[in-house]
Amino acid sequence: MADAPLPPGATIGILGGGQLGRMTALAAANLGYRCHVFCQNPDEPAAQVAAATTVAAFDDTEALDAFAAAVDVATLEFENVPIATLERIAERTPVHPAPAVQAVAQNRLREKDFANEQGIATAPYRAVTSAEELRTAVAEIGTPSVLKTVRFGYDGKGQVAIRADTDLAAAWADSGAGPETDGGILEGFVDFACEVSVIVARGRDGGSAAYVPVENRHRNHILDETVAPADIPAATADAAREAALRLTGALDVVGLLAIEMFVTGDGGVLVNEIAPRPHNSGHWTMDACRTGQFEQLVRAVCGLPLGDPSRRCDAVMKNLIGDEIENWREHVATPNAKLHLYGKADTRPGRKMGHVNFLGKPVSG
Repeated sequence: MADAPLPPGATIGILGGGQLGRMTALAAANLGYRCHVFCQNPDEPAAQVAAATTVAAFDDTEALDAFAAAVDVATLEFENVPIATLERIAERTPVHPAPAVQAVAQNRLREKDFANEQGIATAPYRAVTSAEELRTAVAEIGTPSVLKTVRFGYDGKGQVAIRADTDLAAAWADSGAGPETDGGILEGFVDFACEVSVIVARGRDGGSAAYVPVENRHRNHILDETVAPADIPAATADAAREAALRLTGALDVVGLLAIEMFVTGDGGVLVNEIAPRPHNSGHWTMDACRTGQFEQLVRAVCGLPLGDPSRRCDAVMKNLIGDEIENWREHVATPNAKLHLYGKADTRPGRKMGHVNFLGKPVSG
């Protein structure tokens, strides 16, 4: 029966071998599922804990066909898997979220256009494909602003700040934007009070479960801490949650959708980016919620009922970046801390090596 939940013992295919795939595979094992990881390196974090691993390029059609035949459903742990790869797998086995969702999430212009089409506000933006178009866009939007690649940028990569005295030709060259990134996008600067994110799980039956909005604090363009819940007015939290649920439903997501938003000085919210996968800002849910984000992903793609997303306690998630992993002994000895390490052998500046969830005040009731 096509709509029946996948039984324990079924195999979930995970495209990508990073820490998000690792934590998904561990959550799947707790529910009795096996995971088969498709990745580029046999030592990647997810491959270390998976029941099976395919090491191949994303354009290796023979490997993709064998992978699709070996799994009962497929999902992904990062959104830049080529659309052609997802479509080929989807011809043989279900892929959640669907390739059409990824096509929006992989493209900053499409995701902002899509949000606006749903009546959800974003910062002002313009498409740019050359230094000349950048000059025109800056004249329209003003400074300060940010030039980003339409595709592939993350953790501050593929981004250049634009100020009144910026050399725009140099900024265009430095951004890396070009045909291979589908050009660039200029986004107006938002004088925001804080950045928040909401993660929504949505099942095959269309049912949804949203986590509480959380505040994200960055250092060197990389998420440093997530505070749960965000200290924002109730009306702002409601608006953020409503925008997240509306986007998730409109995209017909099966799985997870993380929505990053700016909170403006007057308490409004502006959608910044979406990610149809587990998200760094949702790691706190592993220890502080009745159902964590990785278990929710497994439940959604396998057709199980979604779990309760409510939090049992407040929490602060701290990323361990680069040599911060050397403090693991201190964290593992701290009574209210839950340490999660990713099994990465090489420590490099800016590399996420693990995280710690510091558990706070229990939620009454």
